[in-house]
Amino acid sequence: MKKTVLVTAIALSISLLSACANKPVVRYGDAAAVETTDINFGSTDLQAIVKKMTDSLLQSPVVGTMTANTRPVVFVEKIKNKTSEHIDTESVTDSISTQLLRSGKFRFVDMTKVDAVVEQLKYQNDAGMVDPSKAIQFGQQTGAEYMLYGNLSSIVKNNADKSDVYYKFTMRLLDLRSGLVEWADESEIRKTRSKELVGW
Repeated sequence: MKKTVLVTAIALSISLLSACANKPVVRYGDAAAVETTDINFGSTDLQAIVKKMTDSLLQSPVVGTMTANTRPVVFVEKIKNKTSEHIDTESVTDSISTQLLRSGKFRFVDMTKVDAVVEQLKYQNDAGMVDPSKAIQFGQQTGAEYMLYGNLSSIVKNNADKSDVYYKFTMRLLDLRSGLVEWADESEIRKTRSKELVGW
């Protein structure tokens, strides 16, 4: 009897320990901490690119004279992903436009919401549900003066012992009236992964 109870207790203890060992634990981390999970494009790369590009644009002498008396209206073209990875480039442009908007030197039009805006204006003007004196009429929106656009490309090299990836992010600000590029810059990132002997 004692032996059976002891075996049952041991089995129960092992079962409980096993359950505890396999329980997932979620913790908050530092969003600005360096990400080293793998060499693919990650949050640290996005943050580095956003900082480099926004600092460069805001400190540009051309932009300084451009924004002295007004806040130019800009629209952001979707970043072209020329890498072999699936990268959410919209996150890059969202972060850059947010930082530039926070600076108080630029205003933005959101081209991704044009269809939704048109639908709302049609509702206000054609549905008979909105007071005509309070409805926003078509043709009153402010057009963009500049276009911000760019490319993200990469070169990947692999061998038996090492993997190397090089990212280059290029961005330009185009004056829509003159067709001139008023500012351009690029940010480069290189990441390597190598096999290391552990425990020697």
